[in-house]
Amino acid sequence: MKKELLKGFTMVVLILVLALVSAVASARAQSANKVAADVPFEFSVGYKTMPAGAYQVEVLTSAGDALMIQSADRGRSAVRLSEATEKAKNKPHARLVFHRYGQQYFLAEVWNGMDNSGRQLKTSQDELTLQKELAAIPANDPKTAYETIEVLASLR
Repeated sequence: MKKELLKGFTMVVLILVLALVSAVASARAQSANKVAADVPFEFSVGYKTMPAGAYQVEVLTSAGDALMIQSADRGRSAVRLSEATEKAKNKPHARLVFHRYGQQYFLAEVWNGMDNSGRQLKTSQDELTLQKELAAIPANDPKTAYETIEVLASLR
């Protein structure tokens, strides 16, 4: 009887230890998915305009499809769907990638620097409209030029 009780107690302790280890590993994996950056310009995420400042980007779903972009003071936030995109060669660092049209910036990609893939945000209707307008304007006008801007980030 004593032997069976000790065996049962050992099993319960083992299960609790495994649950604790799993919880710690999950928390570390989630925190590694937070990318922080100081964005020096106003930008758009979907239909929201975000002022310049410090931001944190976090994966909301286990599949990684939804990203939450939140200001450091938690005053502004936006959620946007994304899809996986392959890593660019020779760019192993965490970063946020923006598309610039004239003076308007759109968050386009998020990279944590640890994985072989990043997250590409779905193109908003506003950005699609600007792309069409840009296609109709002569390419020599620097005020309407398209440019990709990268902002270095860090993991938190």
